[in-house]
Amino acid sequence: MKRNTLALLVVALGLSFSVQAQEARVGSIKIEKAYTRSTVPGQMAAGGFMKIENKGGAADQLVSASSPVAGEVQLHEMAMEGNVMKMRQVKDIAVPSGGEVELKPGGLHLMFMNIKAPLAAGETVPVKLKFAKAGEVEVKMPVNAMGQHGGAMKH
Repeated sequence: MKRNTLALLVVALGLSFSVQAQEARVGSIKIEKAYTRSTVPGQMAAGGFMKIENKGGAADQLVSASSPVAGEVQLHEMAMEGNVMKMRQVKDIAVPSGGEVELKPGGLHLMFMNIKAPLAAGETVPVKLKFAKAGEVEVKMPVNAMGQHGGAMKH
């Protein structure tokens, strides 16, 4: 009995991690640990987060993003201006040759604007990313409960 329960638990954990650990690739670009957070009714914006690796010999840039769940998806950064943390839109996000960039809370991130319906924990949001050199790729971003970070990241 205990062995069957343990086996079911291991399978369930494996399935829950596989949903969160979804990857996507286009050219030399690899996207992993992508996620967004659930929203409440009336909330019109949400952040999108991920790690982008560039395995190639040339730098690239994330130049745009889109999703059917939002009227617009913008590229944003958080930065200190004096003693105030401010968020602003950027035209692209550099992905260095042989390097990586992490889109995370408090830094570079996607901003889903004019969300059409609340994002519910457990759902998946399709997001199309466009890179200057590598081209376009669709990423399926798990929607995590508020306060839960994405992928296997623990803070």
